[in-house]
Amino acid sequence: MAVQALDARSELVDNLDALDTRLRWLSSWTIHNANHLRDSRDGLKVGGHQASCASITAIMAALYFHALRPQDRVAVKPHAGPVLHAIHYLLGNQSLDKLQQFRGLGGAQSYPSRTKDTIPVDFSTGSVGLGVAVTAFASLMQDYLIAHGQIAEQDAGRMIALMGDAELDEGNIYECLIEGYKHDLRNCWWIIDYNRQSLDSTTADRMFRRFDDIFETCGWRVITLRHGKRLEAAFRQPGGQALADWIESCPNAEYAALTFQGGAAWRARLNTDLAGSPETLKLVAGHDDEALARLMTNLGGHCTETLVEAFDRAAADDRPTVFIAYTIKGQGLPFAGHKDNHAGLMNPGQIEALRDSLGIAPGDEWQPFAGLGDNQAARLKAFVEASPLTRRAPEPRAAAVPVPALPAPEGDEQATQQAFGRILLDLAKTGHPLADRIVTTSPDVTVSTNLGGFVNQRGLFRKQELRDVFAGARIPSPQKWRGHAAGQHIELGIAENNLFLLLAAAGLTGPVFGTRLIPIGTVYDPFISRGLDALNYACYQDARFLLVATPSGLTLGPEGGAHQSINTPLIGMGQPGLTAFEPAFVDELAAIMEWSFGHLQAEDGGSVYLRLTTRSIAQPWRDNDDWKADMLAGGYWLKRPGPNAAAAIAFSGAIAPEVLAAAEALAEDMPGLGILNVTSPDLLHRGWSARRAARWTGKAMARSHVETLLWALPASAGLVTILDGSPSALSWLGGVRGQRVSPLGLDRFGQTGDLPDLYRQYRLDSDAIIEAVAELMLKE
Repeated sequence: MAVQALDARSELVDNLDALDTRLRWLSSWTIHNANHLRDSRDGLKVGGHQASCASITAIMAALYFHALRPQDRVAVKPHAGPVLHAIHYLLGNQSLDKLQQFRGLGGAQSYPSRTKDTIPVDFSTGSVGLGVAVTAFASLMQDYLIAHGQIAEQDAGRMIALMGDAELDEGNIYECLIEGYKHDLRNCWWIIDYNRQSLDSTTADRMFRRFDDIFETCGWRVITLRHGKRLEAAFRQPGGQALADWIESCPNAEYAALTFQGGAAWRARLNTDLAGSPETLKLVAGHDDEALARLMTNLGGHCTETLVEAFDRAAADDRPTVFIAYTIKGQGLPFAGHKDNHAGLMNPGQIEALRDSLGIAPGDEWQPFAGLGDNQAARLKAFVEASPLTRRAPEPRAAAVPVPALPAPEGDEQATQQAFGRILLDLAKTGHPLADRIVTTSPDVTVSTNLGGFVNQRGLFRKQELRDVFAGARIPSPQKWRGHAAGQHIELGIAENNLFLLLAAAGLTGPVFGTRLIPIGTVYDPFISRGLDALNYACYQDARFLLVATPSGLTLGPEGGAHQSINTPLIGMGQPGLTAFEPAFVDELAAIMEWSFGHLQAEDGGSVYLRLTTRSIAQPWRDNDDWKADMLAGGYWLKRPGPNAAAAIAFSGAIAPEVLAAAEALAEDMPGLGILNVTSPDLLHRGWSARRAARWTGKAMARSHVETLLWALPASAGLVTILDGSPSALSWLGGVRGQRVSPLGLDRFGQTGDLPDLYRQYRLDSDAIIEAVAELMLKE
């Protein structure tokens, strides 16, 4: 039995070694084809990172064709995208045409993309660091689903990130580690392609062992794969310890340079440095230059046997594990180890030499198993077809969660932020299935963004029971937060990147785990900017969530300009995959939230951003619901303009009282003055842009909603636009019909003060609106 097991392990390693070579070739050839063989119409370099691919092919071969189970999910480092495409080409999931169009329109994407690639991609990557951290939050969401009975414990998968070591420079990695420690992270592997090279430099030598310390402090198991089996065998020979000590002390940059120079350089350096160790010199002399170069670059990340052993050892439990796999950047390629190889490309002569060394005939470059004998090719093909990945089911489609009617809270004066909390609390009390699927989160501003009531009702999510010490001691507090496995609020520290990465993971539970959650995240509106990269990342892979940002604009006046948002309406308008609203009144908010819960689940839907305010304002009396459809489309006439109106005021959000006061003051002189409530500049602009684009493509398209609205106003009339934010968010309205515009808004940092002073200072008060209308009239 022992002999059979040894033979099976030997056959496994042989197959993985062959796949390592195969992946290195296919990824290199795919990139070469895009840069040297495919027609270039613009003369621009296509790129593709051949060296970054080559450093990780052994790791990906061992992971994908041995360690991965069907329920595991992987985020692949961005620059290894061509290797992932090569894997799926061997598995039959990727077409030759897509590879030949790599980085071209409709071809395989530069970096793995859930939404743009046709191969299975679990998590999009691109902006380095984010694809790593999202796996930790996906693991947390998997535990949430298990605790809530939506996934069976035995079906839990590992959330795995393949990362370049330069990603360890990204601050969001360490924010994620801290959060993971707090939430008792498990079932998460991070595999570091530790080639010690980035775009511009090599990794600082003093970082050796520091990464181990950081991960161990955060509760992770650290498995360091520094040497391969060939090197370890050499260390056991006479003189081997001196060789091991020399490698241990060799600076990263010098090791890389010697790798590039090759066997003769290795020999000269070792003979000089180890001249006092005759046994070591004899060991070195026992290898010719080519064999010596292979020995000295036999690092753990390139040794499939070492990788298999490490993966098998970690698979025995669910402890979070980081594998630090030492590699050579560009392993097996002519520029291996060169400090400039990050964006380097093999020239035609070099790729031909590599092809010939693999026995691949010209014209057979795209053949999956070219260069292998018939028997070896058949064995390798059978091994690939027996991979657990071939038993992975297609990405699941989660069932829709019904959405109930959401009544608006009653009250003559209300703030949209306060109303948001009341609507959510009322929904939580109903026990409706939608309430059970909601998961809320916030970066340490749960109370101040009005999520407290929902948390009181539904509890904090904790794997272990967490009692409320203050409640137990009968100390009065409005926050009665008990932590338990059925809780529905995930408490985060004050790190906005973590917020958006958690929203990304929670917003992908439908396609990733087959069961849908409705994630709601709250944050102070100005601090959206702190997590913009992660927000964009979440939207890029079509994660679905409701982002509630509040307070907005100048409404945090006493706290100064740092807590006042200016350009967030433009962020909402400019972010693909995110629909932005800024309701003025709470009945608008209730209708928008109801719409949003459906939009999050729609086939052609997306995420939603609500810009809310702490400012309480008088609520309007409605005779009917005729306004709702227009409101949900982006805007409606709060007061329709008269047939000969000379002007209209278009506004968004909590500035409504100033608009209404100005309109009242102007009523006698301008009885036909219209008031346009723009609830979503985003939707209005998107519809207008689509209508204009259709004109140039010859497609018939109905008039956009903003055109319909503004056609109620004479073309000669002027527009005053105003919101507590960047004036650019509304000033474009004048371009729809070529009308004159006088834009008001916030275009510089605010300062401390109360709202009357600040609105007067920054020309957002009713006097400013009246003056802007007068300015329009004077221009006649």
